Amino acid sequence: MTTGKILIAAALLASAAWPQREPIAPFELPQTAPRVSPIDDLVFDKLAASGKKPNYLVSDEVYARRVAFDLTGTLPTAAEMRAFLADRSTNKRARLVDRLLASDPYASYFTMKWCDLLRVKSEFPINLWPNAVQAYQRFIYASIKTNLPFDRFSRALLTTSGGNFLDPAANFYRAVQKKEPYNIAQAVALTFMGARFEAWPAAKQAGLAAFFSKVAYKSTLEWKEEIVFFDPDLPAFTNERGQPIDAVFPDGARAALDPAVDPRKTFADWLLRPENPYFGKAIANRVWYWMMGRGIVHEPDDFRDGNPPQNAALLAWLEGALASNGYDLKALMRLIAASGTYQQSSIPLAVSWSNDLNFSRYLPRRLEAEVLIDAICQLTGTSESYSSPIPEPFTFIPPSSRSVDLADGSINSAFTEMFGRPARDTGTEAERNNTPNAEQKIHLLNSSHILDKFKQARNFRRAIAQAKDPEKSVDEVYLWVLSRAPTEAERQAALAYSKVNRAEPWIDLAWSLVNANEFQFKH
Repeated sequence: MTTGKILIAAALLASAAWPQREPIAPFELPQTAPRVSPIDDLVFDKLAASGKKPNYLVSDEVYARRVAFDLTGTLPTAAEMRAFLADRSTNKRARLVDRLLASDPYASYFTMKWCDLLRVKSEFPINLWPNAVQAYQRFIYASIKTNLPFDRFSRALLTTSGGNFLDPAANFYRAVQKKEPYNIAQAVALTFMGARFEAWPAAKQAGLAAFFSKVAYKSTLEWKEEIVFFDPDLPAFTNERGQPIDAVFPDGARAALDPAVDPRKTFADWLLRPENPYFGKAIANRVWYWMMGRGIVHEPDDFRDGNPPQNAALLAWLEGALASNGYDLKALMRLIAASGTYQQSSIPLAVSWSNDLNFSRYLPRRLEAEVLIDAICQLTGTSESYSSPIPEPFTFIPPSSRSVDLADGSINSAFTEMFGRPARDTGTEAERNNTPNAEQKIHLLNSSHILDKFKQARNFRRAIAQAKDPEKSVDEVYLWVLSRAPTEAERQAALAYSKVNRAEPWIDLAWSLVNANEFQFKH
């Protein structure tokens, strides 16, 4: 091959590997996402090795909306967006993240996530019962609100004994479908190691289950109260042939158990060591999944040899950063939110990159059921009604409650059930179904449930009335619903519609935007 042909071929390959489309306003800025931290070095260097480059940097509008949903599960208000967009300081994105992480909605949103994973549910098949659900959910909320380090939070769940009302962390051992050592071990592996216990070899399963073979339960005279405790007098843990089963750590090391010491504490001491190969990676990967839409190990609770990390060096760095920060999950979220990787556009640079596994873009995904209906209620100034399949005391839900704040997985609404709220039976991330379907689209388009909300929309109507000028009305609708100003084409289309339908054009516009993917998705 001649030198000229080689140069032409190289140019074609470079063009194919690094497509050069223009940034798309108002979603992107005309600059590449920057290298801010080692996160970006590890991601962007791997992209370059595969012939790709970082995506465009997102606009302030997209970033503010994205990080608000990722950190608080809450749609930014029009006032919040105006203040953020008017801020000309160079560190305003970092200050926004700090404000969100310090907010009550942050604690509420991540309480919901942990209630999903810890199976906080009163009725079948978990059967915590409502009073225990309330106590457990309040413990989780207080832990997140006070930023309890994750290793201390985990130790409390793993080692607490006591009554399910007065010692709420003990409910971890009640929130399983069967109170047997193997079922408890399955919940422990899934929650704290991101591992599918059922896929382990039988000997490895038995070795872990042995640590929980002395967990006992007893009832009290208090209605539905139950005490979880360490009972050293329980029979020896044996297999089906009556042979004793020794406690063995998941890394294969045998445990030297003291009969007088709760073996749960021995396991927790092993698991929570900084050098443990399971604990730090599992939670760092889960946080990355929450922020980026895909785990470095994916699914985030499927760590195994046959499912290696997509970027092992990145996962190791995140694990180290988390350990050095004392297992402060807020600190890890802050690092991720500040990274150029997180601030990339969700629009792929090329069609062939749309499913890229190396994080060449932020992966869009539909809002969780609770977040979506809360956002619609926020816009329209309305609320939802909820029901429990089995009426019990302590299940009254005030009409003003947000869906994100529901403590009990047994309490639901028709909307959240339709839109994939998890039943909280398994503790897996995949139990939540965020895949859009035709039934959901028809409900948002045609149901009296949603249309009645827009017929009310008191706060929204008041804001539109104050705008007075039609162009300002269009801008107000877009800011309320999509957290951005309309493009000129969008503005003219809305104004043209308002001249044809003079009844309530701005309510119609808001309803149409709520039915757009841009509203329903994190992006």
